[in-house]
Amino acid sequence: MPVSTRPRTIQTLADLMRTRRTVVLSGAGVSTESGIPDYRGPDSPRRERAPISYQEFVGDVEARRRYWARSSVGWPRFTAARPNAGHEALSKLEAAGYVSGVITQNVDGLHQAAGSTDVVELHGALADVRCLRCGRRTDRSAYQRRLMQVNPGWPPDAAALAPDGDAVLPDAATTSFRVPGCQRCGGILKPDVVFFGESVPRRWVDAAWELFERAEMLLVVGSSLAVYSGLRFVRRAANEARPVGIVNLGPTRGDAHARLRIEGRTGILLPRLAETMGV
Repeated sequence: MPVSTRPRTIQTLADLMRTRRTVVLSGAGVSTESGIPDYRGPDSPRRERAPISYQEFVGDVEARRRYWARSSVGWPRFTAARPNAGHEALSKLEAAGYVSGVITQNVDGLHQAAGSTDVVELHGALADVRCLRCGRRTDRSAYQRRLMQVNPGWPPDAAALAPDGDAVLPDAATTSFRVPGCQRCGGILKPDVVFFGESVPRRWVDAAWELFERAEMLLVVGSSLAVYSGLRFVRRAANEARPVGIVNLGPTRGDAHARLRIEGRTGILLPRLAETMGV
């Protein structure tokens, strides 16, 4: 399996995609160049704490308070992120008919903002908030306004942005933070995304497999495939003799199944791929 950034390797990937409908599986590495940190990239700083788990969020009111306090700080900068050249290249490849759709592990909506139309958000979207009691959905920006209304003067200080719209704040700063409940039933509100320790909803998995079945090739971009929710697509493609291409900065758990892997940043390599394919 060649690992290279040489033009002829990009040409090989382009040749594969010209004759096959390709579905893209994207990970956090596509969005880091838009200023959104990731968890596991080679340039990612060491996290001071593990990300909150589903069990913590549901079962511990103080953990939930800390989460929403940090999220309220990270949200404005998270939503200020804009698509980068990698997102735009994938949108162009879809518009030209080479890419049939994108299955993304990201929760930032940047593929859609760049113009991609057939996108399955495998891990959900931070732009949505769901009540765990009655199921009512709320726009995250509207909930942000509620958070700010009941916490005047917040945030106390500047904080560093963390993955998935989180921010770094000392626990002591969050003790008085107020978290309003669902406006319909008063239930717990949770971002409509998959937390660590939480299963991916069946309907999202089914939608991803439906998109996968319409393609003849899988292209992984910006993902180390560290979690099974993404790796299973690579394994199935390999088992069904569908070519797998990988564009990533650093090794992945799917390398052994790839027809070729190109080492480097997606914001550089995907535009080169699009240019090579004439779009």
